[in-house]
Amino acid sequence: MPRKAKSGKFKLKTHKATSKRFRLTGSGKLVRTKGGKSHLRRNTSKRVKNQLAEMQTVKGRRIIKNVKRLAPNMEE
Repeated sequence: MPRKAKSGKFKLKTHKATSKRFRLTGSGKLVRTKGGKSHLRRNTSKRVKNQLAEMQTVKGRRIIKNVKRLAPNMEE
């Protein structure tokens, strides 16, 4: 049985850690979660814990460019 001819293009693979850390909003903004939520939160106030739950918009152009390069299929 003959082999399939290669098209010459390569598959774009998503960097999974990036896709888990960042999201795109409906308006196209890149948002991220805040760090410091996993452990040692017993002494943290309720107000700070609520602030950690909010998503933060990414403002740096270089970071946005890197994220879009690492996760090219995120726009979908």
